[in-house]
Formats: sequence, C-alpha cells, structure tokens
Amino acid sequence: MGGDHGPSVCVPAALGMLADNPDLRIILVGQESRIRPLLNGNSDRLSVVHASEVVQMDEKPADALRKKKDSSLRVAINLVKLDKADACVSAGNTGALMATAKFVLKTLPSIDRPAIMAALPTVKGHMYMLDLGANSNCSSEHLFQFAVMGSVVASVIENIEHPRVALLNIGEEEMKGNDNIRQAAALLSASNLNYTGFVEGDGISKHVADVIVCDGFTGNVALKVMEGTASLVSHFIRQGFGSGLYGRFSGLVALPVLKRLRKSLDPRQYNGASLVGLNGIVIKSHGGADELALQQAIRVAMLEVEKNVPETIHRMLAEQEA
Repeated sequence: MGGDHGPSVCVPAALGMLADNPDLRIILVGQESRIRPLLNGNSDRLSVVHASEVVQMDEKPADALRKKKDSSLRVAINLVKLDKADACVSAGNTGALMATAKFVLKTLPSIDRPAIMAALPTVKGHMYMLDLGANSNCSSEHLFQFAVMGSVVASVIENIEHPRVALLNIGEEEMKGNDNIRQAAALLSASNLNYTGFVEGDGISKHVADVIVCDGFTGNVALKVMEGTASLVSHFIRQGFGSGLYGRFSGLVALPVLKRLRKSLDPRQYNGASLVGLNGIVIKSHGGADELALQQAIRVAMLEVEKNVPETIHRMLAEQEA
C-alpha cells in the first residue's frame, strides 16, 4: 500500500514476476478491497492478506510502530517473522519499515544496527554501498559490522571470493578523516576482510572497491548526489540533441549510443535496497518505483533468499570473532 503508486504498481509487478518465475509465490498485503479488482481473476501462486491500516510516507516511524499494528507494512514483516514468507518487499516509508523490521525481526547476533545497502552503477558494472540512510551517527564498531555485512552480500550475490572493501572518506591518506573512520580502518586492517583503504567520493563510480562503507548520513547524501547527477546528464543530453535541426539529426545518428547510455543510467535496474543485519530479509524499493523497478526489487529479495544472506552474515561475523 506504500510508495507513490500503491496497488496500481504493486499488483501488475507481482503478476509479471509470477509469469516469469514459475517457482515464485507472492503474498500481497494490504486493503483487500483495493487489491482484488486489480487481479482480474489472476490468483495462481498469489494470495492476498488483508491489512486495514496504511503507513503514510510522511508518518513518523515511532507513530507507525506504536499506533498502526495492522498496517500493510507491519503485517508483511510479521509474515516473515512467522515463516509464512521468506522475504518482505516494500516501497513504503523507509523509517517506518526499518523501525518495524528491527522491532519485529530483531537484529542478528553481534549486529548492533541494521544498515541500508544497495547496488550502485560504476564504470565496470556496479558495486555495493552501505549505510544509505538508516544510521546518521555510527561508531567505528558499527562501520566494521557494516563492512562485514557488505562483504558477505557482495561475495554471495556476485560470487566474488574476496570482495574489496573500502571506507568512504575525505581523502585517501591514513591521517585523513575523523576518529571513527580511522578507528574503523584499524579494525578492518586487523580483520580477514579484503580491506583496501580509504576512497573519496569521486572514486565511488570508478569501481575501486566492491563494497564502500560509510555512515548513513554521508551515504544518503552521496546516493542523492549520484541520482541528481544522472538526471542532470540526461537533461543536458536531451537539451543538446533537441535544439535545432542539426541537434535532432545528430541525436538520430547517436540513437544506439544514447539508448545504451539511458540503460546504464536507468535507476530502475538498481532498485531494491537490502536492510542488512536483520534476522530476516527485508527489501526497500524506491517510493516512486514503477512496475519494472518494483520487479527488480522482488528479484533482489529472491536472490537473497536463495543465497540465505542473513545466515551467511551471522556465520561470517562468528568467524571474525573467533
């Protein structure tokens, strides 16, 4: 029921994924009277669980947690808790999703705080970055835990034996950054992770690491800057090729290249951020996701279920502490 579009996008996205994945089953959680008419009789491998309440996008997480125990968001996460679903995918209120998931599912042993992690485009494909907004202030130990979780996800999802892990900082030199960053670097250097050092903001897209770790404040700012830059580039390209006869002709000639560029910068193919560190799988879709973007978020959930990401994180953390 959350996000900008609610059932009008969620239902067709679910039906499309069921058509393409014969082993998939989907539970749609929300107000049944709004969901059923959109199914058009399609119910194969699909069920509906009614939830009477909806968490609004501007609602405070604490209020959603306390006052809306029958929200679609809460009921969906409860299904994961009860082992009636393997994962939850939501395009709703990020803060409420994180607060509810942490309250219901709890964090994994040795994890203090869950983090938001997503794949971001680079010149060589994509890399993973966390935290992207769940924790504004982080200790060095929190950053170390993020690094372990990020390394696990990159390893099992991308089949990278020893993912390169870097800390986002204001410089690459060892003396740069605040105390937390430098202490986190010391912890990572002493671990068995493939820690490669500090990386600056302009190194994110250069794929100098497979996993980049930072606090949620910095990560969210970096993410929004990247999204804004992609929109700005697209705007200038449309403006350049749309002005005058020569510009339109040049655009026609360059059409194959422009299509490849558009696909590379299309945020829909990177939709689906993992709430890592929880005792269960929860995927956050962008609130403005369309059908294709939401389907990508469902694919992320399917892959994390297949790879049993929470258990793998738990095992690797135990190995770090041994």
